[in-house]
Amino acid sequence: MKRYTKVLFIAAIVLLVGIFLYSGISLLVYYLESRESQQVYNDLANLVEQARPDPKPGVSEGPDDPETPISSYVTVLDPRTGEPVELLSEYAQVYQRNPDLVGWISIEDTAINYPVVQSALNKVDYYLYRDFNGKSDSHGCIYVREQCDVFAPSDNLTIYGHRMKDHTMFGHLAKYEKKDFWQTHQHIRFDTLKERHTYQIVAVFTTTATLGQGFSYHLFVDADSEAEFNSFLASCKRLSLYDTGITASYGDKLITLSTCEYTQENGRLVVVAKRID
Repeated sequence: MKRYTKVLFIAAIVLLVGIFLYSGISLLVYYLESRESQQVYNDLANLVEQARPDPKPGVSEGPDDPETPISSYVTVLDPRTGEPVELLSEYAQVYQRNPDLVGWISIEDTAINYPVVQSALNKVDYYLYRDFNGKSDSHGCIYVREQCDVFAPSDNLTIYGHRMKDHTMFGHLAKYEKKDFWQTHQHIRFDTLKERHTYQIVAVFTTTATLGQGFSYHLFVDADSEAEFNSFLASCKRLSLYDTGITASYGDKLITLSTCEYTQENGRLVVVAKRID
């Protein structure tokens, strides 16, 4: 009996040591991947910052606007086709690294300062677990839903990003669960390759992505009518965690930022904002 007990004790110790080692190795792997992933995006952000032209107050922007400083735009060759493409100068080098680049998103006082991509191959969730360079990465990349047109643009652009434990990607969207943070951070910067834009947050809500149970916000791309637009907006406001006092009207252009939320099964945290300039 004593021998049997001793064997069980040793087995339990071995099991605990195994669990400890596995947990330690898993944490180390996650840390190394996190550091490598963030380095990729830090390098891209530095390229953008170094190439960004000095702001000129009072000057409107747009590639066809004669008042826009010529230095704001450059012509580069599309790596896929070899055709010339005119785009904002700060995104030229990043675009040449990956022509799936469609824009850049940033929010003040958060880690959100990332390239935004959309698969040219129209593959669903292609960047869900791929980084900007197409390498396998649990952090993925910030990307636009395949059915949305960034450049037209669609009435609503759904933009996805993981809610990472290291607070990278869309991890800091969780700050908007508190109204106090929204009150001092109402604006999101989302540039396309050719236009610089600011968006104001209209609603912040949670829902579930479980089929048939939650609000399918991602399915709203273009409104067929004013009634359809108003219906989408009303659903966002009804679910909102707090009243922002901000609304939107038919004809406004929206972005919908989507990430995970853990208080419900298959939960989503969603931030909806309208373009104001």
